[in-house]
Amino acid sequence: MNEIVTSLPVSAPAERRAKAAFTGQNGDFRRLITRGTLLELATCGFYRFWLAARTRRHLWTHTELEGDAFEYTGTGRELLIGFLFALAILVPFYLAYFLVGLEVERLKAFASLPLVVFIYGFSQFAVYRARRYRLNRTTWRGIRFWMDGSGIAYACRAFGWAFLVGLTLGLAHPWREASLERYKMRHTHYGDLPGRFEATGGSFFKRGWWIWALSLVPVAGYGLIIGSAAYAGMHAKTGEMTPAATALVGVGILTGLLSFLLIPFLYGAYKATEWKWWLEGIRFGELRVASDLRRGQMIGNYWKLIGVGALVTTIIGIVDICGAFLAQHLGVDFAAWGAQMKAGHIPPLMIAAYLAAYLPLILAISIVNRIYLVQRIWKMVVNSVTVCHIEAADAVVAKGDLVSALGEGLADSLDVAAF
Repeated sequence: MNEIVTSLPVSAPAERRAKAAFTGQNGDFRRLITRGTLLELATCGFYRFWLAARTRRHLWTHTELEGDAFEYTGTGRELLIGFLFALAILVPFYLAYFLVGLEVERLKAFASLPLVVFIYGFSQFAVYRARRYRLNRTTWRGIRFWMDGSGIAYACRAFGWAFLVGLTLGLAHPWREASLERYKMRHTHYGDLPGRFEATGGSFFKRGWWIWALSLVPVAGYGLIIGSAAYAGMHAKTGEMTPAATALVGVGILTGLLSFLLIPFLYGAYKATEWKWWLEGIRFGELRVASDLRRGQMIGNYWKLIGVGALVTTIIGIVDICGAFLAQHLGVDFAAWGAQMKAGHIPPLMIAAYLAAYLPLILAISIVNRIYLVQRIWKMVVNSVTVCHIEAADAVVAKGDLVSALGEGLADSLDVAAF
């Protein structure tokens, strides 16, 4: 007798999701950055390599996914060596270009244009190699991220897209970002799990076209300021200001003020849109990322940056003014300083006074920027992330070799490093 076997359909395993979390405390990061900034000052800037490594280690180790924290294994020593190697490459080039440029400028040629082109292309090469280094020093569950591909090929792509972005007055920017991210993610891996990027330039444009349109308002506003100032200057030479010129100056100032107030809203909305679009385009095999990052969060962060920066500047300014009055009361002759300056001599006490006045401001602004532009944004972005199909990362096998910090050094020497 034939046995009839009835097979029931096998349901696909349920998708496993994991919410990312940033567990670091704001106070801990503030103390880390304050102490590091003071050590930067004490070591004439050399401590910044160790500060960068410790900043990343703090952010990475307090970023958790399914209870497992990320780990950053890079060191300040690696960053310093990479920076010195980068200087060994760039300094001879700058020197040779300077010497050639002197002769070319004498012939009334555009000697600076090739330098600008080279710096832009080389900076994009450095950005790619720096990302490669940071990924290579990032691990999760003991498995390292890694990256291959060509920094030169990436730089060529970036240069071509920069030309198109300029030609289209910024309209091609979303497609540029999508193309460059596809190249980077195509060469990004988590162990033996390959990455890819599926978001498109069209989707980025649909999300943010209105930001591009509104960004023309500040541009027009500053153009109006310049135009009204030039118009007023023409009438001022004649010794009289017509009512039309006065009205135009007033409109220019008002438009400039409104444009200034608009910039934090536009930039915050753009960065939130860009982060969310980028996160939702990331893939590692079946693993994908979702984000609930809101524009209001990012806009609020930039207004906090402006507010805290203004408060710090005001407090230090008041202290400096009080110090100046106290110095005058103690008999410091500021008029004599002015006379010595005209004679070509700078009094040592004047140098000390300027350092005492401006150094605290520079240090405070540096600390505030690192808090609000690094840690606060990292915290917002991480807490917005949900990783879908995270089971795709369960059976990953380690792969990839360590790379040098030369790319990071190049990025740092060209001032295009992330932080």
